[in-house]
Parts: sequence; C-alpha cells; structure tokens
Amino acid sequence: MTSAEVKSRAAELGFDLCGIAPVEPFRELAFLRTWIDRGYAGEMGYLARSAERRADVRGVMPSVRSVICLATVYNTDRPYSTEVADPGAAMIARYAWGDDYHDVIHARMDALVEWMRGRAGSDLEVRAYVDTGPVQERVYAQYAGLGWIGRNTCVINPELGSWLFLSEILCSLPLEPDAPALDQCGTCRLCLDSCPTGAIVEPHVLDSTRCLSYLTIELKGGIPIDQRDAIGRHAYGCDICQEVCPWNAQPVQPACAGGPWLPRPAFDGPSIATLWRTPDADLRAALKGSAMTRAGIRRLRRNVAVCAGATGDADALDALREVDEPTCDDPMVAEHVHWALEVERG
Repeated sequence: MTSAEVKSRAAELGFDLCGIAPVEPFRELAFLRTWIDRGYAGEMGYLARSAERRADVRGVMPSVRSVICLATVYNTDRPYSTEVADPGAAMIARYAWGDDYHDVIHARMDALVEWMRGRAGSDLEVRAYVDTGPVQERVYAQYAGLGWIGRNTCVINPELGSWLFLSEILCSLPLEPDAPALDQCGTCRLCLDSCPTGAIVEPHVLDSTRCLSYLTIELKGGIPIDQRDAIGRHAYGCDICQEVCPWNAQPVQPACAGGPWLPRPAFDGPSIATLWRTPDADLRAALKGSAMTRAGIRRLRRNVAVCAGATGDADALDALREVDEPTCDDPMVAEHVHWALEVERG
C-alpha cells in the first residue's frame, strides 16, 4: 500500500484533501502546554488532562509511523454572516447547519480503514479520529501539506480556503510523507482586527475564553455579563475570522447540491425571534443528528436570549416577553431572559 493509493481511495470516498505527515516532535506541538498554562482553555479541562498525550501521537498509539491527514470542505452557497444586514437575523456557525460531521466523516473513514486493511493485511494498526481524539490535528495537517495554520488558528489551503473538517488516521505503516505547507498569511491582520472580542490575542494564538464559539458552545453555565453585549446576533458559534480571510473570498463549495452540510430548515437563515419561538420539541428534532447537540436546547435558548438583549431587536424582545412555563423554567435560561429585558428597559 502506497501513499498515492491511499490518496486515490480517499478521494473516491469523498475527501477533498489527503496528505501524509511523518511522526516527529514538531515544535508546534509543545505550545499546547503553554497555551493551557495561560488559561486560554477556559472550562475545557479535557485539554489539560490529555496534554501529555497530545504532545506526541506515539503516546496515543506507540506503533504509529505515519499520520494520514484528511480534509473535507463543508461550505455551502449561503451568504456569510458579514453579508447579512438584518440585525434581527440569528447567526449560526456554518459547520453546525447540517448533519453531524463526526458521523458523516467517520463513515467515510471507516470505509477507508477497511480498504487499508484489505490492502495491508491484518497486522496493520490504525486509529481514526474526527475532532475527538487526543491529536493536534492542525499541526499534522500542516506537516502533511494540507495547508498552513493561519493567523486565525484555522488550517488554510490555498485552493480550498479554510472551510475544512479535519480528520486523521494513525497508521503503523511508514508511508511516504508529503512536504509541509508554507505559511502564506503574510502581514494580513483581517482576522485579528475583525474578531468581535479580540480573542485572537496575537497571530496564531486564540484566547478561547474570549471567543464567541467558546462562550456560546463550550461554556456550560451562564455567559459572563460583561461579555454578553459582544455576542450580538451569534446564537451558536462564530465564523467571522474565516469570513474575512482573503483565502475564503471565493470559497469552494461541495459539488453535491444536496450534501450533508446544507442547513436544516430550522437553521436556514432564522431570525432571533423565530428561534426563540420554536417549540422545544421542534428544536429537539432539528438538533437530532447535528453537531449542535453538543450545546443542546438549554444552551441554545440561553444564547438566543442574550442575542435578543445584545441586539435590542424588537421582535426578539417581544418573543422573550411571551415566555411561560415550561419554556423558561430553567433558572439559567430565565436569568439570561431577565437580563435581556432589563437591558431593554435600562
């Protein structure tokens, strides 16, 4: 089994990029510990617990000789949030609109692994991960030639941009590696200067505790009051640092018009008010099988309440006034509703 054969099969299975990274102690891997010590991980304690394993894939699979890195374009033909003028529109991160990428990509990876075992034999050892394993996937993607780690911390491919789901297969075979990608951000500062909260504290360094994606997805409790106004229209995640990137000015879209990344009706350009008025049962159905199950209805409603207060949108605030039991019987959600209505009166 050769690197070329793996890449050919990966393309047949729907992966847009495939490259091979060697197993070496790349200098970028060591920065994770520094980043955690600075407090940038916030409540994501699993990163500290697995930091040692994340420093070297050999701590995950001692027999690993190659890292097969894969990327899948998830962009669709919908406008960027920076192109939507309506102040009452709810912004949802593009990756979360359609089917859960973990499930879709894992199915493709399972097929690739099955093919690899058929080619290399039963002695082949592999481990496949889609965003959930203790692997610093961006570092390996860079050294596999898929793209460079941009100033916004996303992997950027010069042809495809940065709307990419990354995944990787740790492999016990010494496959021929690719040349690493070269940084092409130059002196551009658009992502740093456009971040609503200044979360990109320096090129290539993100303070997660200030990032809207962290605040609306990872944070389990209440959103700090002094950070609520910055949420604006962002009901789930934020794409601004990718939207302003020149490498995404003419973004590539998947060829399949009915692909898994197209937005579900509930998340296809809804207003803040519409999201709030959607019954729990309908939200639960829309969230099923999507990446948004990570936050669930409770955090989504928390976020939407903050959006109403942060934007001051009249229809959204009217929607909050309509709440009654059991829609707002959760104390955390109720507190954010109260804040939004107090801000309006304030």
